Amino acid sequence: MKISDILKEDYIIADLEAGDKEGTLNEVSLFLEHKGAIQDHGKLLQALLDREKLGSTGIGDNMAIPHAKHEGIEHIITVFARSRKGIDFQSLDRKPVHFVFLLLAPPASTGLHLKALAKIARLFKNPSLRENILKAEDADTINSLILEEDSKIS
Repeated sequence: MKISDILKEDYIIADLEAGDKEGTLNEVSLFLEHKGAIQDHGKLLQALLDREKLGSTGIGDNMAIPHAKHEGIEHIITVFARSRKGIDFQSLDRKPVHFVFLLLAPPASTGLHLKALAKIARLFKNPSLRENILKAEDADTINSLILEEDSKIS
């Protein structure tokens, strides 16, 4: 699986406005509703908040991968969002989150969903990628950096 298979270049938010976890999840949910990818951002927001109650999806290294299964979609949908100021996401390492990679999957796609989560986590283990994304000027540059790094990983 390649990131380009699951991340559309216009599904990148270069500058998140929210400063907390719930605000971030709401902002990304609204983004997907405006893109026409989902019908009801409130339903998605609730699914993401319910998932967060099980444990934070802030995995450390300034990264969060909120994820949920969502009715009404037929394939994996992802959004990448960057916060220059950092978000309190109750991460495992207690550091602020600068990178949010939202992953939505159809209810029956367990295997693909897990592969996508693993791929995203592996990709963002690279500290120079995280540093370069923080410095990037715009969404196009962020997309290029992600795709370039992804091409190096088998």
